Amino acid sequence: MAFQLPELDYAYDALEPNIDAKTMEIHHSKHHNGYTTKLNGAVAGSDLEGKSIEAILANLDMSNGGVRNNGGGFYNHSLFWKVMNPQNKGTLSGALKEAIEAAFGSEKAFMEAFSNAAATQFGSGWAWLCVHKGGKVDVCSTPNQDNPLMPGVTCGGTPILGLDVWEHAYYLNYQNRRPDYINAFFNVINWNEVERRFNEAK
Repeated sequence: MAFQLPELDYAYDALEPNIDAKTMEIHHSKHHNGYTTKLNGAVAGSDLEGKSIEAILANLDMSNGGVRNNGGGFYNHSLFWKVMNPQNKGTLSGALKEAIEAAFGSEKAFMEAFSNAAATQFGSGWAWLCVHKGGKVDVCSTPNQDNPLMPGVTCGGTPILGLDVWEHAYYLNYQNRRPDYINAFFNVINWNEVERRFNEAK
């Protein structure tokens, strides 16, 4: 079955004023839709056809630019939409909070580390919170549409929180003020979903 553009759980304007409706509409209906279409074209007729996106990325030939760029773009955005929500977001709690405090010392220190990863990623890319088997977490960033599921990419593990720092994700509203966009992201994180992903992956 071909990959399909996932529907959002909320309206394009639901994350305002943190992320504006026009950015959300273009980002989802144009950018993510484009990655989805090109991914389907890249795997059609190959031995990757019919496999899950996670299986494709975990065993990826990193020289295969079509699958690397579009598969990463498809997966990364699919996660990005889910870890944001305007309502019923929950709070950082439970085993996830304990893991973050064990790794970073405090919730504030984690936010600083994640913000720094996002702010210092040169050019286009992503910031990630990842979990390893056993529950250890860490933060890293990746260029372009790479992610930690791919072989040999930065911190490894399973991404449970990701922030898109490509300019198309924020430039209409924030222009060159990437740090302001990063700060706004913390207002819309769906911690219930992040914690669910943590428990599933650890």
